Amino acid sequence: MNTKPALSSKKIIEFCEVSFHINDILPHVVISGISFSVAQGETVVLLGRSGSGKTTLLRLMNGMLLPSKGEVRVQERSTRDWDLIRLRRGIGYVIQDAGLFPHFTVAENVGLVPVLEKWNAARTATRVEEMLRLVGLDPREFAHRRPRELSGGQRQRVGVARALAADPPLLLMDEPFGALDPVTRAELQREFRGLVQRLGKTIVFVTHDLREALLLASRIMLLESGHIVASGSPQEFLDHEHAEVRAFTASLDSGPGGLK
Repeated sequence: MNTKPALSSKKIIEFCEVSFHINDILPHVVISGISFSVAQGETVVLLGRSGSGKTTLLRLMNGMLLPSKGEVRVQERSTRDWDLIRLRRGIGYVIQDAGLFPHFTVAENVGLVPVLEKWNAARTATRVEEMLRLVGLDPREFAHRRPRELSGGQRQRVGVARALAADPPLLLMDEPFGALDPVTRAELQREFRGLVQRLGKTIVFVTHDLREALLLASRIMLLESGHIVASGSPQEFLDHEHAEVRAFTASLDSGPGGLK
């Protein structure tokens, strides 16, 4: 029987009345007045349509964006007070199509943050081998390949290995499986779910796919036009009566094989 790690009361991420807009003269508001926290060990899935503000929230978490109003805290420190290089190196980040450096080998991609953190060569090599095995890639076969020599699913596995290599407490994932074919995507979703249960990391995961959210989340937060309109466990989400929730749950019933 699979068991999930117990959640801690420690808050890894806190949003306090956060708004973000583009252009100060005629501002376009991307998110508005958002407050929530993510506890250690949670897997929070940010669900929503394109343009709802999901990726903006991720970028506010790792300091790629700073809030126009309010405060974002990571590990109890405002992102305005962090050394942003230290903040980003302490967060694993996985994007669609992995974002690997094409001129690096797989081993060099996975070992990037440990090298930047000045780990010695032996420790880095051991960690790279450990991470490749963790994501189901034999180091003897894959360590010396270039990203162009990998399938889409293999590149995503390398991306996850790279994000975990320096053992960060927080993992941010922006539609990491969105560009894959349906079979590979389903395989990686199942593998990633097992990985989450074993490692107990704090994860914020962006998707527009409700099936993916239901499979991976301990909590689902639904965004609409820059606002959180629903938040809860997968079962609580399915029972929610908000119109945007109903629009997403209706997609589960569409077509042959739809979930009921």
